[in-house]
Amino acid sequence: MSFIDSELPKVLVVDDHPSSRMTAVALLSVEGYEVLEADSGPVALERVLESNPDLILLDVMMPGMDGFEVCRRLKENEHTRLIPVVFITALNDRRSRIMGIEAGGDDFLTKPFDRLELSARVRSLVQQKRLNEDLDHAEQVLFSIARTVESRDPVTGDHCERLVTMGQTFGEFINLGRNEVRDLVWGGYLHDIGKVGIPDSVLLKKGKLTPEEWDIMKQHVTIGETICKPLRTMRGVLPIIRYHHERWDGTGYPDGLVGDEIPILAQVFQIIDIYDALTSERPYKRAFTPAEALEIMNEEASKGWRNPQLVQQFAEFIQSTQQPESLSREEAFAQK
Repeated sequence: MSFIDSELPKVLVVDDHPSSRMTAVALLSVEGYEVLEADSGPVALERVLESNPDLILLDVMMPGMDGFEVCRRLKENEHTRLIPVVFITALNDRRSRIMGIEAGGDDFLTKPFDRLELSARVRSLVQQKRLNEDLDHAEQVLFSIARTVESRDPVTGDHCERLVTMGQTFGEFINLGRNEVRDLVWGGYLHDIGKVGIPDSVLLKKGKLTPEEWDIMKQHVTIGETICKPLRTMRGVLPIIRYHHERWDGTGYPDGLVGDEIPILAQVFQIIDIYDALTSERPYKRAFTPAEALEIMNEEASKGWRNPQLVQQFAEFIQSTQQPESLSREEAFAQK
């Protein structure tokens, strides 16, 4: 058996029956794994935090905290969510398998163990876990680069964090799917990552950019796409990165797309991005009120720059989220 790293893979066997644990430990030790044991759910959670195993064999039926609850807690924890969980069930226990899937389990094995099946499933899932960790680390590097880019421009403040929050809430408001909402959230962090390749003399210039400098600045969308493209998990974010400066009438960049040629997530993100820019203070402008920002966005839709239907949906979203205390004194008086 050969793994990419030399570190011996660790498997945690969780079962309240000593005989069942001994069987699994014996089979896995022969295969070359470091095997850890736990006789209850609470002990299993402690062992996971202590040893960070590569895989968990988890019995379903245990007194107190059952296997489903253990799995749910592991999958909800950012530090343990990537550890594969294999439920140990009785033969043809359909109900347990369904509950295991709902709890986030990755696979199932039945008692008594078949040595070849156990070996194949454990090996496959350990390798998959390590690949997932590599991908997770690569994603974190990208997010770190994006935060560094944002910190280069002191006037943007918490722009990315606000985009993340609004991407989540507006995406849910217009009934986007879970993966689409996730891509909007990631887009909040990564949309301007390509600015890492723009010289400070252009990115941080106080005055108006020359035509040549503007051409350089516009390259940030294609640079960002190139940075994120190698990661398959970023596929849904790439259209946001590349196309969030396109315009409905085809006068945007980099490709001059028209109307619904612009991917819908890029259109949605652009609306959020513009609204945040309008309602935030900059050295060259005051922060517009929500009502003023929506009016400006309606004017841009009338010019043909934005999807008018989407702008209308966004206006309804903003109006539905406004708190009474955020209204002007005139608006509050009018409601009395």
